[in-house]
Amino acid sequence: MSVWLSVSAGENGPPAYFISGFGRRRQSIIRGGKELPGKQKSVAQTILLDILTYGISGCIFAVAIRTFTAPNKIAPGGVTGLATVINYLFQLPIGAVSFLINIPIFIWAFFEIGYKLVTKTIAAALITSIAIDWLGGLLPTYCGDPMLAAIFGGLLEGVSLAIVFMRGATTGGTDMVARVLKRRFRNLSTGKLMMCVDVIVVLFSAVVYRRIESVLYAIIYLFVSTNVIDAILYGADSGNGKVLWIVTQYPTQVAQRILKEVDRGVTAMHSKGMYSGREGEVLMCAVSRSEVYQVMDLVKDEDKAAFMIVGDAGEIRGEGFRRSVQSDKTLP
Repeated sequence: MSVWLSVSAGENGPPAYFISGFGRRRQSIIRGGKELPGKQKSVAQTILLDILTYGISGCIFAVAIRTFTAPNKIAPGGVTGLATVINYLFQLPIGAVSFLINIPIFIWAFFEIGYKLVTKTIAAALITSIAIDWLGGLLPTYCGDPMLAAIFGGLLEGVSLAIVFMRGATTGGTDMVARVLKRRFRNLSTGKLMMCVDVIVVLFSAVVYRRIESVLYAIIYLFVSTNVIDAILYGADSGNGKVLWIVTQYPTQVAQRILKEVDRGVTAMHSKGMYSGREGEVLMCAVSRSEVYQVMDLVKDEDKAAFMIVGDAGEIRGEGFRRSVQSDKTLP
């Protein structure tokens, strides 16, 4: 299944990207060295929408942790899982501990990735941490079947994280560490790096809780949350990865941001709009499922009139994805 996005269209004709390509830079009208209030209003609305989204996501995430996982001694990997174990040992607030652990990760990521994603992630992580601690005394706790706790906790976490991903942010922790390490170890996938960090935390929780069941329930939790995220963001048939075709008036700027911020390769191909006769370039980029919204967000930031096609890739081989199958050298 493909998703077609036309961010802007002409008033009496074809999509605006064929006619004028009025992107972010061309839409900004300067008078006396200042942008029109409409641009400032758009930025303010985006910030408010981000905060509202992070608040809703944080509340859902708080229910997953305080109602289902923490009372049943399930540490679902990552920074939150580590904070849950610390809460069990020293009765320290889960949300505050999570944010404190994230601080050195944010500083590290700031120099490796850049300020924009890190800034959004700090806001999302802070709001989520506040929600976890603030709602802790208000939410009921479920201490019944741990299997149900793992399933419903994973379901809620998946919904929560998918909402944040849609806004081009993360909640820090494992995802941020994996993004930074990916720049150092390009042969390892982001998913494998995240899994390594999660496994370490889950095994540590088993030692602290002194029961193997904690590991098994944490695995179920992670399986459910991962599949819920994929189902919400990309549908049931999510494939091995995604391929984006991007038509923009600013191919160089868009490509440079994808290369720097997402660390994915971009291919530019000569194109010609058959309606307008305008020649230009179409960008093609293969990404993992978790990177789609980040790419879409930065493309819209550079060119609000950009046209994007997002398609499923049944299989992707090459650097950053699956390795190519080596031929059998013993054959003639």
